[in-house]
Amino acid sequence: MNDYSDWIGWGYTRSEPVSDRLIAQYRATLAGYLAEAEVPVGLHWCLVPDVVEPARLGRDCHPKTGIFLPALPLPRRMWAGGELEFHAPLAPGEMVTRETVIDDVTFKQGRSGQLGFVTQRHVYRVEGAPRITERQDIVYREDPKPGQARVPTPAEDWPGSETWHLTPDPTLLFRFSALTFNGHRIHYDHPYATQIEGYEGLVVHGPMQAVWMMNLAVHVANRTVRRFSYRGLSPLICGAAVAIEARETAGGLDLRVRRAVDGVATMEARADLVD
Repeated sequence: MNDYSDWIGWGYTRSEPVSDRLIAQYRATLAGYLAEAEVPVGLHWCLVPDVVEPARLGRDCHPKTGIFLPALPLPRRMWAGGELEFHAPLAPGEMVTRETVIDDVTFKQGRSGQLGFVTQRHVYRVEGAPRITERQDIVYREDPKPGQARVPTPAEDWPGSETWHLTPDPTLLFRFSALTFNGHRIHYDHPYATQIEGYEGLVVHGPMQAVWMMNLAVHVANRTVRRFSYRGLSPLICGAAVAIEARETAGGLDLRVRRAVDGVATMEARADLVD
């Protein structure tokens, strides 16, 4: 693979207010799966999205690589996971400034072929003070090959876990895409998702699954989450019923999203709590 070291340290800064309309739209979209808060947890992912005109979109309808992210020679992009540290909550009306920097670009050989990883760092500030710091892991992959799909192993049961139940539908996916200005076609274009990227149907957003788990953590703990780390494990397809589960452990909570039909976990997370 080529050397992409010139991207490391590159970044940009953008600002946007936490508007009443955005809060209302976020609450309406995720109704029933948000913890009580003046500004619901996870809303920061709706702020300052990458915005370009149609001519600068790639085949997946994300902004073309080479604009905000390096153009790695691998066609499929996905949000693989990350970690958030919460310093103080956001408040309605505040002007939030996000500083974004590319921290690393690496390559690995995976079971499905070559993988490229880009690590972004974000700092969300209000009047210069950090409110949220974030590491975001983006993975680039090869197009799928026939017969390449593997069968994931069902996760063990968590007896006594706190659980929310949900069946994501196309309307939920559309509204979350609109909230985050995420144009990725795997969330709304069924022929593209199945014939080009090789999924079984429309794909539920990784960030939305992380939002469910973050809010369940706050709901269960009834106190502030200090640090939240998460990673994707298996695709979640629209229409598949899931359980969003949390169990208490030393100092925090383990969380996951698990498919009801086969018990496979699609995303897992860890929430560390403020004492």
